[in-house]
Amino acid sequence: MSQPLQDRLNQIPDKILSEEFLQGKSIAGDINFWVFDYSPEQELKVREYLDFLTNFLSKKHSHLKITSINLLDVMRNYLADRKFLDKACDMQVKKGDKALLKALSGPMHMDKFAPCIMEQTSAGESDIILIHGIGSVWPVLRAHGLLNKLHGLLGHKPVVLFYPGEYNGQSLTLFNRITSNNYYRAFSLVPHN
Repeated sequence: MSQPLQDRLNQIPDKILSEEFLQGKSIAGDINFWVFDYSPEQELKVREYLDFLTNFLSKKHSHLKITSINLLDVMRNYLADRKFLDKACDMQVKKGDKALLKALSGPMHMDKFAPCIMEQTSAGESDIILIHGIGSVWPVLRAHGLLNKLHGLLGHKPVVLFYPGEYNGQSLTLFNRITSNNYYRAFSLVPHN
Protein backbone atom coordinates (compact mmCIF):
# COMPACT_ATOMS: atom_id res chain seq x y z
CA MET A 1 0.00 0.00 0.00
CA SER A 2 1.79 3.05 -1.27
CA GLN A 3 -0.08 5.95 0.26
CA PRO A 4 0.42 6.30 4.03
CA LEU A 5 -2.58 5.25 6.08
CA GLN A 6 -2.91 8.57 7.92
CA ASP A 7 -3.17 10.46 4.62
CA ARG A 8 -6.00 8.18 3.55
CA LEU A 9 -7.77 8.40 6.93
CA ASN A 10 -7.61 12.20 6.78
CA GLN A 11 -9.62 12.12 3.55
CA ILE A 12 -12.56 10.25 5.07
CA PRO A 13 -14.50 13.13 6.67
CA ASP A 14 -14.62 15.25 3.51
CA LYS A 15 -15.61 12.20 1.49
CA ILE A 16 -18.45 10.97 3.72
CA LEU A 17 -19.81 14.45 4.43
CA SER A 18 -20.10 15.34 0.75
CA GLU A 19 -23.54 15.59 -0.79
CA GLU A 20 -22.45 13.16 -3.49
CA PHE A 21 -21.68 10.51 -0.87
CA LEU A 22 -24.74 11.10 1.31
CA GLN A 23 -27.14 11.10 -1.65
CA GLY A 24 -25.28 8.47 -3.69
CA LYS A 25 -25.01 10.89 -6.62
CA SER A 26 -21.53 9.85 -7.73
CA ILE A 27 -22.42 6.17 -8.15
CA ALA A 28 -25.11 6.47 -10.85
CA GLY A 29 -27.86 4.69 -8.93
CA ASP A 30 -25.68 1.79 -7.82
CA ILE A 31 -25.59 0.62 -4.20
CA ASN A 32 -24.06 3.15 -1.84
CA PHE A 33 -21.63 0.71 -0.22
CA TRP A 34 -17.97 1.58 0.24
CA VAL A 35 -14.87 -0.21 1.46
CA PHE A 36 -11.95 1.40 3.24
CA ASP A 37 -9.23 -1.23 3.07
CA TYR A 38 -6.01 -1.08 5.04
CA SER A 39 -3.10 -3.23 6.05
CA PRO A 40 -4.13 -5.59 8.88
CA GLU A 41 -1.05 -4.47 10.84
CA GLN A 42 -2.71 -1.04 11.09
CA GLU A 43 -5.84 -2.36 12.85
CA LEU A 44 -5.24 -0.55 16.15
CA LYS A 45 -4.59 2.74 14.39
CA VAL A 46 -7.83 2.37 12.42
CA ARG A 47 -9.80 1.57 15.59
CA GLU A 48 -8.37 4.67 17.23
CA TYR A 49 -9.29 6.72 14.17
CA LEU A 50 -12.85 5.36 14.18
CA ASP A 51 -13.29 6.54 17.77
CA PHE A 52 -12.04 9.98 16.73
CA LEU A 53 -14.25 10.03 13.63
CA THR A 54 -17.48 9.10 15.41
CA ASN A 55 -16.82 11.67 18.17
CA PHE A 56 -15.97 14.34 15.59
CA LEU A 57 -19.08 13.65 13.55
CA SER A 58 -21.39 13.61 16.57
CA LYS A 59 -20.05 16.99 17.78
CA LYS A 60 -19.49 18.88 14.52
CA HIS A 61 -22.25 17.33 12.43
CA SER A 62 -24.94 16.46 14.95
CA HIS A 63 -27.63 16.87 12.27
CA LEU A 64 -26.43 13.56 10.82
CA LYS A 65 -27.20 10.26 12.52
CA ILE A 66 -24.05 8.15 12.37
CA THR A 67 -24.12 4.49 13.36
CA SER A 68 -20.81 2.79 14.10
CA ILE A 69 -21.21 -0.98 14.16
CA ASN A 70 -18.56 -3.09 15.88
CA LEU A 71 -19.38 -6.55 14.57
CA LEU A 72 -17.75 -8.32 17.51
CA ASP A 73 -19.92 -6.42 19.99
CA VAL A 74 -23.09 -7.08 17.99
CA MET A 75 -22.25 -10.77 17.60
CA ARG A 76 -21.49 -11.15 21.30
CA ASN A 77 -24.77 -9.44 22.27
CA TYR A 78 -26.71 -11.48 19.75
CA LEU A 79 -25.33 -14.78 21.06
CA ALA A 80 -25.76 -13.72 24.71
CA ASP A 81 -29.40 -12.73 24.10
CA ARG A 82 -30.01 -16.21 22.71
CA LYS A 83 -28.25 -17.84 25.69
CA PHE A 84 -25.63 -19.26 23.33
CA LEU A 85 -22.52 -17.26 24.20
CA ASP A 86 -21.34 -19.37 27.15
CA LYS A 87 -22.23 -22.57 25.33
CA ALA A 88 -20.23 -21.42 22.32
CA CYS A 89 -17.18 -20.65 24.46
CA ASP A 90 -17.41 -24.05 26.17
CA MET A 91 -17.82 -25.81 22.84
CA GLN A 92 -14.76 -24.11 21.39
CA VAL A 93 -12.64 -25.22 24.35
CA LYS A 94 -13.99 -28.79 24.42
CA LYS A 95 -14.57 -29.58 20.75
CA GLY A 96 -12.48 -27.07 18.84
CA ASP A 97 -12.93 -24.44 16.17
CA LYS A 98 -14.50 -26.63 13.47
CA ALA A 99 -17.25 -27.87 15.78
CA LEU A 100 -17.96 -24.34 16.96
CA LEU A 101 -18.08 -22.97 13.42
CA LYS A 102 -20.53 -25.70 12.44
CA ALA A 103 -22.69 -25.04 15.51
CA LEU A 104 -22.74 -21.30 14.80
CA SER A 105 -23.66 -21.68 11.14
CA GLY A 106 -27.37 -21.78 11.99
CA PRO A 107 -27.63 -18.97 14.54
CA MET A 108 -25.18 -16.76 12.64
CA HIS A 109 -26.81 -17.23 9.23
CA MET A 110 -27.21 -13.82 7.60
CA ASP A 111 -30.99 -14.24 7.38
CA LYS A 112 -30.99 -14.15 11.20
CA PHE A 113 -27.96 -12.05 12.04
CA ALA A 114 -28.38 -9.14 9.62
CA PRO A 115 -31.86 -8.24 10.96
CA CYS A 116 -30.36 -8.40 14.45
CA ILE A 117 -27.75 -5.84 13.41
CA MET A 118 -30.55 -3.59 12.19
CA GLU A 119 -32.44 -3.99 15.46
CA GLN A 120 -29.46 -3.56 17.82
CA THR A 121 -28.03 -0.53 16.05
CA SER A 122 -31.05 1.21 14.47
CA ALA A 123 -28.98 1.36 11.28
CA GLY A 124 -32.10 1.80 9.18
CA GLU A 125 -32.61 5.24 10.73
CA SER A 126 -29.04 6.36 10.10
CA ASP A 127 -27.59 8.76 7.56
CA ILE A 128 -24.19 6.98 7.51
CA ILE A 129 -23.32 3.47 8.69
CA LEU A 130 -19.71 2.60 9.58
CA ILE A 131 -19.00 -1.14 9.96
CA HIS A 132 -15.82 -2.45 11.52
CA GLY A 133 -14.48 -5.52 13.30
CA ILE A 134 -14.82 -7.97 10.40
CA GLY A 135 -11.38 -9.38 11.19
CA SER A 136 -12.48 -10.09 14.77
CA VAL A 137 -15.48 -12.18 13.72
CA TRP A 138 -13.93 -14.12 10.85
CA PRO A 139 -14.54 -16.97 9.95
CA VAL A 140 -17.97 -16.88 11.61
CA LEU A 141 -18.94 -13.87 9.50
CA ARG A 142 -17.78 -13.12 5.97
CA ALA A 143 -17.76 -9.57 4.66
CA HIS A 144 -19.37 -10.31 1.29
CA GLY A 145 -22.23 -12.27 2.88
CA LEU A 146 -22.87 -9.53 5.40
CA LEU A 147 -22.82 -6.74 2.82
CA ASN A 148 -25.04 -8.67 0.42
CA LYS A 149 -27.67 -9.19 3.10
CA LEU A 150 -27.45 -5.64 4.45
CA HIS A 151 -27.98 -4.23 0.98
CA GLY A 152 -31.49 -5.68 0.97
CA LEU A 153 -32.18 -4.20 4.41
CA LEU A 154 -30.53 -0.79 4.00
CA GLY A 155 -31.24 -0.02 0.37
CA HIS A 156 -29.28 3.05 -0.73
CA LYS A 157 -28.07 4.26 2.67
CA PRO A 158 -24.33 4.93 2.62
CA VAL A 159 -22.35 2.15 4.29
CA VAL A 160 -18.59 2.06 4.83
CA LEU A 161 -16.90 -1.23 5.69
CA PHE A 162 -13.47 -0.81 7.30
CA TYR A 163 -11.62 -3.83 6.00
CA PRO A 164 -8.30 -5.24 7.28
CA GLY A 165 -7.02 -6.48 3.99
CA GLU A 166 -7.27 -5.58 0.34
CA TYR A 167 -10.23 -4.62 -1.82
CA ASN A 168 -9.43 -4.43 -5.51
CA GLY A 169 -12.83 -3.21 -6.64
CA GLN A 170 -14.16 -6.72 -7.18
CA SER A 171 -12.97 -9.05 -4.47
CA LEU A 172 -11.94 -8.90 -0.84
CA THR A 173 -8.73 -10.44 0.53
CA LEU A 174 -8.94 -10.57 4.31
CA PHE A 175 -5.65 -9.99 6.15
CA ASN A 176 -4.06 -9.74 2.67
CA ARG A 177 -4.01 -13.56 2.71
CA ILE A 178 -7.49 -15.04 2.56
CA THR A 179 -8.98 -14.47 -0.86
CA SER A 180 -12.72 -14.47 -1.22
CA ASN A 181 -14.01 -16.27 -4.29
CA ASN A 182 -17.05 -14.01 -4.27
CA TYR A 183 -17.38 -10.88 -6.35
CA TYR A 184 -18.67 -7.94 -4.38
CA ARG A 185 -20.01 -4.66 -5.72
CA ALA A 186 -18.77 -1.75 -3.65
CA PHE A 187 -16.67 1.32 -4.18
CA SER A 188 -13.29 2.12 -2.73
CA LEU A 189 -13.79 4.99 -0.27
CA VAL A 190 -10.23 6.34 -0.48
CA PRO A 191 -8.31 4.50 -3.21
CA HIS A 192 -4.62 3.80 -2.84
CA ASN A 193 -2.44 5.98 -5.04
